[in-house]
Amino acid sequence: MAKDLNKVLLIGRLGTDPEMRYTASGSPVTTFRVAVSRHWKDGSGDPREETEWFSIVTWNKLAEICHQYLSKNARVYLEGRLQTRSWEDQQTGQTRYKTEVVANDMIMLDGRRDAPSASGELTPPFGSAEPQRTEPILPNFDDDLIPPLDIGDEDIPF
Repeated sequence: MAKDLNKVLLIGRLGTDPEMRYTASGSPVTTFRVAVSRHWKDGSGDPREETEWFSIVTWNKLAEICHQYLSKNARVYLEGRLQTRSWEDQQTGQTRYKTEVVANDMIMLDGRRDAPSASGELTPPFGSAEPQRTEPILPNFDDDLIPPLDIGDEDIPF
């Protein structure tokens, strides 16, 4: 049976500066809104644009990083999940709902210098002489130490 999936990937721009608060237990939580635009051409070939606004919530270390390094109009990549919360409106007594993206990963796409990634590693400053790695660093294994496998076609299960 297939598992359920709740995953959101967004690239957009902050519409507000992030706001950080602390829960009663002292955990930092940062909220902000992100605009994501979609571009296309209509039937007559005219360019069209539609913008969706998403409410974003980050917690703990990621909340601190977002609060410290993001600002209005910053371009970001966010990964997270959708969550809907509810509360009772004190003025009307009605139940209110809000759907938010609870982000668990963030990458600053503007390349802000000396800013940590969500993992806490510093990004190199602009114009850094050190090239960016695009491949993971793999350990150097000596192939001579690994004995060859003696497998025939009859040993393969398919």
